[in-house]
This record gives sequence, C-alpha cells and structure tokens, in this order.
Amino acid sequence: MNDTLLSRVLSSIQYNQFLAGLSGGVVSSLILHPFDLVKVRFQVTETKFVVPNSSLPYRPHYTSLFDAFRTIYREKGLMHGLYQGVAPNVLGNGISWGLYLFLYNTVDILNNKERQNVTLKDRLVYSTVAGVTTISITNPIWVLKTRMCLQYADYRKDTYYKNMFDCIRKIYRSEGIKAFYKGLTPGIFGTIHGTIQFVTYEQMKDFYSRNFHTTHLSTSIILTFSATSKLLAASITYPYQVVRTRLQDQHQQYNGVVDVIRRTYSREGIGGFYKGLVPALYRVVPACCITFVVYEFVLRELKR
Repeated sequence: MNDTLLSRVLSSIQYNQFLAGLSGGVVSSLILHPFDLVKVRFQVTETKFVVPNSSLPYRPHYTSLFDAFRTIYREKGLMHGLYQGVAPNVLGNGISWGLYLFLYNTVDILNNKERQNVTLKDRLVYSTVAGVTTISITNPIWVLKTRMCLQYADYRKDTYYKNMFDCIRKIYRSEGIKAFYKGLTPGIFGTIHGTIQFVTYEQMKDFYSRNFHTTHLSTSIILTFSATSKLLAASITYPYQVVRTRLQDQHQQYNGVVDVIRRTYSREGIGGFYKGLVPALYRVVPACCITFVVYEFVLRELKR
C-alpha cells in the first residue's frame, strides 16, 4: 500500500511545470526589471507636499515615469542604475513561478482530478495552497530585491549593498534572521492576487477549449488571456504590494502592517496605497504575457 502511494506521489510530481514556470519568470524579469525598480521606488516615496518634513533627504522625488527612468539612467547608467537589484528579482520570479505552477499542478493530480473535471472551487483551493507555500519560501528573496532597488545615489556608502550576497550578510548582521521575513503577512494576503490571476487564466483556457474543441492555444490567445487575468488581479489587490514594500524598506521603520496602513492613510490618503500603480501596470501586463508565452512553449517542448 505504501509502495503504491509512494509510486503515485512520485509519478504525480510535475517537474516540467517547475522548469516551464522558472523559464517564464526568468525571461520576463530580465526584460522588464527597470519597470519593477521604478515601481518599488514610487511605492515608498511620500508626496513632498503632503508630508513636507518626513521625506528622507537622499530619497529622490520623480515627477513622472519618464523622469524616473531618465534620472536613474543619468545617475548610474543601465546596469548599475535601471538594472540595480536584478539578481534577486530574477531569482525570486523564477523560483516563484516555477514553485507555484509545480505545486498547483502536483496537488491537482494528487487529488485524482481529470483536467476537464476540475471545478472553480478546486482551482481556488489549489492556487491558495500553492501561493501561501511559495511566498513563505521566497519572502527573503523579495526583501533582498526591495533593499537593493532602494539604494539611492546619495545614500551612505557604508551600508551600500555591493551584490546579493553582501546584502544577505549585512541584513543578517545588523537585523537578524527575522528581517528576511518582513512583509510576509501582506505577502500571504497577496496570494489572493495570484489566485485571481491564475484561476481566471485557467477558467478562460477551459472555456475556450470547450467551445472551440481544441487544446492548442495560439500565442495571441495566450497573450489575451494572460493580460486580462493580470489586469484584473492587479487592479483588485495592488495596495498590499505598497504595504509589503514599505515594511521591507530599509530607510523607514514601521511597527507592523497596521502601522503602515495607519501612517500611509493619515499622511497620503487612499492614494498612498496606489503609489507606483502606473509603472506596475506597464510592467505586469507584458511580464505576465511573456511569462505565460514562455511557460506554454517550454511546457509543450518538454512534453514532446
């Protein structure tokens, strides 16, 4: 009995899903990292006119998305400026997509569900389990990404992170292991984002397959479904990203999620929770499209 169960578990493990998801996450992050960098910087920057004395002297204020790209490029160039923090971002997105899709599809098969019989409720449960597990494992990587993206030209050089490993060493030395789990609570709440996105994407795929009697999706269909699902998820859940980023910001200290929400709202109003939404939308839709196109391509190739 145990041998049968072990055999079933091993045969259910979806290694191809991990590799396909990993590939999609890595490619999209490499291409679109500058938008992620700018989004993170907008998320933590308080409005000068609303909070005149609270802004840090070395934290730049960008007047627009174009101004942010231009200023960062002029200060530090492409690789050390617009691609600052790219290593943890690529690592985090690659592992997150790979692990999420691996867990989602493995749990799906272990529950003896034929693909055509998977219900909306099943997908909600599977995606939530996969999402919570993934963010719990990868949260330290997102802390590294946030810290490295928030290194400004005029900031103190003695606490500047030379690379990802230097960042790990300095955070652990000065703040301890718990610093790597800052933002975990809103991150877990943010699994709703992934659930909405992936469930919507899967539901649209199934609807298309049933009505057009085909399992093959063209690139244009994949792009349409992935963009729609990502826009829906991003529009509904964006504020949690601001809260998480502010908790992980090395330049400010907050006493937890409630403190971030209270201070952000009292200083900046509801608009404070939507800081960085424009660069986020410029990034998330093409990123999602690239991820799913690469994912479907690699998955198809691995199954041959």
